[in-house]
This record gives sequence, C-alpha cells and structure tokens, in this order.
Amino acid sequence: MSEGQKLKKVNLLYLLAYILLPVVILVMCAILVFRLVESSSVGAILLTALVILAVFWWSFLGEALYDKGQAKRVKALDEQGFVRNHTFTSDGCTVAVDLVHKELAMMFRWNPGKTFVVPASHITKAWVDDGSGGPGFLNGTSRVSFVFLVDGVKIRVNTFISNRRWRLESDNVLTGISKADVMVEVLNAAAGIGAQ
Repeated sequence: MSEGQKLKKVNLLYLLAYILLPVVILVMCAILVFRLVESSSVGAILLTALVILAVFWWSFLGEALYDKGQAKRVKALDEQGFVRNHTFTSDGCTVAVDLVHKELAMMFRWNPGKTFVVPASHITKAWVDDGSGGPGFLNGTSRVSFVFLVDGVKIRVNTFISNRRWRLESDNVLTGISKADVMVEVLNAAAGIGAQ
C-alpha cells in the first residue's frame, strides 16, 4: 500500500457493477429477444436462460473469479518477497502475516483489484469475538471471528459461521475459537502488542 493510500474494504463502483451489470444486460437482452424473436415460446426460453445466467453470476461465477484473482495476488506477494507465515481466508477476505518483515497483507472480495500491505505496527488492537449471546441454556453462537483494527479500520474475519445457533461447547465453535486465537496471537506478535 503506497503512502497516503487508505485501506478500503469495498470498492463501491465494483460492487454496483457486480450487482447492476447483470440486470442491465438482462433487460437489454430481453428487449432484443422480444423485438427480434417472433415466437413467444423461443423468446421465453431465451429470457429464462438469461435469468439463469444472471443468478449463476451472483451465486457462483463472481466468487470463482475473485478466488482466481486472489490466488494470483497471493502468488504476486510471494514473488515480491512477502513471507506468508500465516494466511487465513474466509468469506472473501484474506489476511496474510509476514513475521519476518513484520508486515500484514489484506485482500477483500468487494475490492478485488487491490492488495493492501501495511506494516504490522499499524495494528492497534486484535481480539477474538465468539459471538455468544442468549440467556442461560439458550446461550450460543452462529459466528466466531477474529477482529483487528488497522489504520483505524475494523477488519472482521470469520473462522466459523452457520445459519443456526450452536452451543459454545460444540466442536465446531471450539475449532473456530481456536483458529481465531491463533490468528490473534500471530497479529499481536507481528505488531509487537503485548511484547515486554
């Protein structure tokens, strides 16, 4: 990250294009289909195929393109001499820590063209969020993550996520907490937080 460049998790233009471009293409193709195709059944089939393609884009293709680009950016980091001692990828966010050079690299799904590399000393705080909530026997979680502040920006990376609530003693939650603990320790070590 060059001097003066701010950490941005979301590129608004990319996000809007990701959402709206398939809609615009779908509407334009629908207009063309109904003007050029005389058979209404053929037009309906073509329009259905276009809707399926748009849903496929939002569901799978966009993420696959991000994953491919992210792999190239990780390889580029390696070629630049970044020593990836610890790398964690989850939910479209990749965090890599170089303990040798005391640097931190971050890549975000909604800002796919950028790899942010900052000195680890820019981390001001790192902690585990077990997401626990609920009274008494209802206490549980559906998300565990490690969270850190870098240059005033809060970064949350999930180590466990579910669409239902899990007990805090469950193996899945404990594994998520363990992964988050490791990453917090690594971030604190790189940043020199807690070092005597």
